[in-house]
Amino acid sequence: MTSQAPHAATLGADIRALRKARGLTLTEVAGQLEKSVGWLSQVERDLSDPSISDLRLLAKCLGVPMSMLFAHSDAPVREHGYIVRAGSRRPMGSGEEGLIEELLSPDLTDDFEMVHSTFQPHSKMQQPADRPTQEVGYMISGQLDLVIDGNGFTVGPGDSFRIKHQPYQWANPYDDAAVAVWVIAPPVY
Repeated sequence: MTSQAPHAATLGADIRALRKARGLTLTEVAGQLEKSVGWLSQVERDLSDPSISDLRLLAKCLGVPMSMLFAHSDAPVREHGYIVRAGSRRPMGSGEEGLIEELLSPDLTDDFEMVHSTFQPHSKMQQPADRPTQEVGYMISGQLDLVIDGNGFTVGPGDSFRIKHQPYQWANPYDDAAVAVWVIAPPVY
């Protein structure tokens, strides 16, 4: 069996193919995710979009990098690996948690990745993260509340921050969306 995702037209088809290639049942995967079989079935049939947290858990359960579960752009071949057009960014997750992320890097072959993150008004990270990464963020617009290694901060346009393999959590309790660009090393998506 291969560890590479088969070419499929949709996220749901990719997830179903990966699950079957690993000999896993809907019940087994849903149990590992602490989700219902119905939810997973809807995701596999593209009737429901998983959140970023759901994608992270699915990737771990299926033993693949998270980036394998992202949409791919139809950029001209000569631009692959060099250019990412504004309308062709690879989206990550459903935005259900209030976070919409797009990959700014042309691919995930570098020692880092760049991500464009939009935090919807009145949204909050569901679970704190603690990844073996170094991350630097730059705020483009709006405000964001961060807790990094137990320390609380509010950042706004022009501010930057670093998270160096420390637990962190974000919240946007404000009325406007917050937009940031993150550089993450090594790539986690």
